[in-house]
Amino acid sequence: MASPHPHSSLLSCSPPCSAPSSLRRTLLSPAAAADFGCESRRRELNAASSLSTRRRGNRSHFRRSAFDESAAFDPVSAVLNPAPDVANLKLKLLSAVSGLNRGLAANENDLKTAESAAKELETAAGPVDLAKDLDKLQGLWKLIYSSAFSSRSLGGSRPGPPIGRLLPITLGQVFQRIDILSKDFDNIVEVQLGAPWPLPQINATATLAHKFELTGTASIKITFEKTTIKTTGNLSQLPSLEVPRLPDVLRPSSNTGSGEFEVTYIDSDFRITRGDRGELRVFTP
Repeated sequence: MASPHPHSSLLSCSPPCSAPSSLRRTLLSPAAAADFGCESRRRELNAASSLSTRRRGNRSHFRRSAFDESAAFDPVSAVLNPAPDVANLKLKLLSAVSGLNRGLAANENDLKTAESAAKELETAAGPVDLAKDLDKLQGLWKLIYSSAFSSRSLGGSRPGPPIGRLLPITLGQVFQRIDILSKDFDNIVEVQLGAPWPLPQINATATLAHKFELTGTASIKITFEKTTIKTTGNLSQLPSLEVPRLPDVLRPSSNTGSGEFEVTYIDSDFRITRGDRGELRVFTP
């Protein structure tokens, strides 16, 4: 009978996994031991890498959370502080000046309301640059409001023909006709002149012809040339009356024949200007 192997008890015992690790490494072949060591090392490295990834992920999460919180859209703030809507502000200004007979019926409170609405629109739209928007001036514009008319004088804050006092003048529609190619700038005023009975009232259109030039990004200077008066209605067959510009030597020093204004808002169907007399004017096509 062959003698038992010195380690037969070890071979017949529980599987190698139950033996001490040092002994298991001893019983393994050199190649197997190397594989076992590599596998163990890989498990350790994988565990360390997984922990590091979790830690980085947590830090990234905190960073993202802080960034997202600062950049997040706040619906409450958007409702309480909405972005200005130019279209709504235009309607607000139109509402403020409607019913004021182009400013002739405006009182002090009406003037303040119109001024406030105009400033809101000007602020929301931003500055005007006529260098690139000059084509928007082109065409016939109708005056729907002038703060100067509240003085009931065609001259605004400067001396001018009074309305309904010394002269029985009824102001009709007022237009501006602008040609950006010829630089023509015409103020067209429809008026009704009273006459003693039994003479009929006289309806006429006065065209004050000017030339214009840009003096800034939004500033315009106009220079008077002549006035043409044309009767309308029953007297429309009468020829036009042209009143040329007075020579400089005959014109009062206070009347230079020119004026300046600034375009503070303009688009295809709305225009706001501020004159050198301090007046606010609103135009539509």
